[in-house]
Amino acid sequence: MQRRTLLAASAAAAASGIVASQTAAQPPAAPAAGAAQFKLKYAPTLGMFREHAGADPVDNLKFMADQGFRAFFDNGLMGKPAADVDKIMAAAERLGLATGPFVVGVGSMTAKSDDAFHEAAVKKMEQVVEFAKGVNASCFLMVPGSLVKDMPLDQQTRNVVENLKWCSKPVEPSGNCIVIEPLNPRDHPGLFLTKMPQAVEICRAVGSPACKIVDDIYHQQITEGDLIPNIDKAWDYIGAFHLGDTPGRKEPTTGEINYRNIFKHIHAKGYQGVLCMEHGKSKKGKEGELALIEAYRWCDGF
Repeated sequence: MQRRTLLAASAAAAASGIVASQTAAQPPAAPAAGAAQFKLKYAPTLGMFREHAGADPVDNLKFMADQGFRAFFDNGLMGKPAADVDKIMAAAERLGLATGPFVVGVGSMTAKSDDAFHEAAVKKMEQVVEFAKGVNASCFLMVPGSLVKDMPLDQQTRNVVENLKWCSKPVEPSGNCIVIEPLNPRDHPGLFLTKMPQAVEICRAVGSPACKIVDDIYHQQITEGDLIPNIDKAWDYIGAFHLGDTPGRKEPTTGEINYRNIFKHIHAKGYQGVLCMEHGKSKKGKEGELALIEAYRWCDGF
């Protein structure tokens, strides 16, 4: 029995006097309006609650806030039409929703580090900083790129470090940060950055407060496990989290990761940033959306 199902069954039995083993966990008939806020800033992606809220992003944001979520994210936010971004952000600000990191591309950083790349990267990051101001985002996501065949790994690392130094310079005055993401080699073969210790060493070498890490718990469970100790070791460099259980990359409680303990741990450490719900749903339709909310309620109940 999944953790969230066991919890629901136990609560129902206590309330009604029925033996827990005779009580089937049923999803609520309708989502709660004005639910209590979550302790941490779990951030659904736009469209995650389409079955309840429809396709309009503003309606989705309203639904998120009604369920107690305190943030949202959209990896493709910077690529949306300006009018759509303005509408989204007006609603997010009105509802008190923080903005999670969006994806930024400057090209692969592994193959070379030269004046042309540096100049283009600086211009791009200046644009990103201006956009981030308009959407109240504190950080933006970058993937360093692919492994280069027949190039020594230490040379690729030097290229990445040097390129990130250039990318970080125009970001520093804003107080924002780039977050680099280690990705697991099973789902994303051939990439340069795969592990948290590797990301920490890169951030140390870059030596800028504008260069940090997004700790994707799903990827790191697959690649190396030891999740809480790795969080502690990388703590000074973590700018955001991505979430997803494994196997399956669905909501917490559907796999092997003890997200309730992880959330309790990072809350106790004083984390104030966003945790992007970058995963699917284990069930279809409205039932799947309600199951997702129920899972986060249980994990947030530490």
